Amino acid sequence: MEPREVQTVQDARLIVEERGLSHVKIGLFDNDGVMRGKYMSREKFFSSLDNGFSFCDVVLGWDMQDQLYDNVSYTGWHTAFPDAPVRILPASCRDIPFEDGMLLFLAEFAGTAEAVCPRGVLRRVIDRAADMGFAAFAALEYEFFLFDETPDSVRQKNFTNLKPMTPGWFGYSMLRNSTHAGLYHEMIDLANAMDFPLEGIHTETGPGVIEAAITVDGALNAADKGALFKTFLKVFAQRHDIMATFMAKWSNDYPGQSGHIHLSLRHSKDHTSAFYDNQKQHNMSDIQLQFVAGQQKLMPQLLCMLAPTVNSYSRLIPGFWAPTDATWGIDNRTTALRVIPGSEKSQRVEHRVGAADANPYLALAAALGAGLYGIAKGWQPEPCTSGNAYAQKHAEHLALPKTLWEAAQTLKTSAAARELFGDSFVAHFAATREWEEREFRKHITDWELQRYFEII
Repeated sequence: MEPREVQTVQDARLIVEERGLSHVKIGLFDNDGVMRGKYMSREKFFSSLDNGFSFCDVVLGWDMQDQLYDNVSYTGWHTAFPDAPVRILPASCRDIPFEDGMLLFLAEFAGTAEAVCPRGVLRRVIDRAADMGFAAFAALEYEFFLFDETPDSVRQKNFTNLKPMTPGWFGYSMLRNSTHAGLYHEMIDLANAMDFPLEGIHTETGPGVIEAAITVDGALNAADKGALFKTFLKVFAQRHDIMATFMAKWSNDYPGQSGHIHLSLRHSKDHTSAFYDNQKQHNMSDIQLQFVAGQQKLMPQLLCMLAPTVNSYSRLIPGFWAPTDATWGIDNRTTALRVIPGSEKSQRVEHRVGAADANPYLALAAALGAGLYGIAKGWQPEPCTSGNAYAQKHAEHLALPKTLWEAAQTLKTSAAARELFGDSFVAHFAATREWEEREFRKHITDWELQRYFEII
């Protein structure tokens, strides 16, 4: 049996038995999209397939550096960090090609933890789409930089003066991808082996930067694939004695790294596109107009789900391929929402605000949920933006929050967010972003020292 054939609990047992594995690998994703997990014995795995297992809920109560939040109610010292129930997802079975037949299974939180579980949040939005008669499809694109560095060397250098894998500005370079063809082929092979196949991969503008587009799939599968791609691309790089970063902006000298989201809806009853109408301008159906309107109107309120770190807001500046207002346009890469006219199969919208550092589950939940909200409300979008959106003045209510703290406050007070994602999630995630901003404020930057130390 092949991993892609696994669908049921019985299938999961069978493939483990066929491979004679003593252990399998189990993983799930935390608030920041960081994969947490462990090796689990065969006997424990078989039992957990039927009954679930327990995972310390601290992984929802600490940040990406394992520091405990001091401002959340879901878990903490006040609850003594109990175990939370977790369910294994048999159909998520994947090979780990460099671990000699080892299998990976994804899991997600259940019980009360499900309310704040990132995968659970997205699944509830997808259920909303189904209740409205739609199936959601998505494709995620990620930009990342590769460096001739190791985890030890970047710390020895204090994360400064790092050496990119290749020098210069070589966007879409056949020179670079031919010179390093072996590395590209191995990335493509890894993506195929682990079932997050790439539709395309190429160099982007900047030293050592690559963009990879993951093949379209149903929205939940697309998020799984995005989260696994980010995790195992970093593993792949370190196994090759290089490093990958998905930071939104690692240097002010180069454009930031995006995590663009392509979205479309199809009618569940007949699988036809809900976005395509060849009788309308740009083939945009009334449903797609309403979807774009929802994304546009709620973008400022949901921004911290798409731009979740302090660093995310260094990317959202004019002229660097990242939007600063909730604008939309037709095939316009200067707007926040790029409607891509096409055929019945390809008509879609690209959400261009999301950064590469976003949690794929939460970024997709925000982009999809906002669109569905617009359909439910029958909203119409603001006038379409033509030309360079950066050079134009836009309505004040289309302005995006400028800091993570501001974005967290906007999420916290959003009635739409609470309706879409639930009070528990909104309160928990907004608090985690407030924590992230406060952690940043505890530190003195190089810029402050250089600016103030002597002269002030």
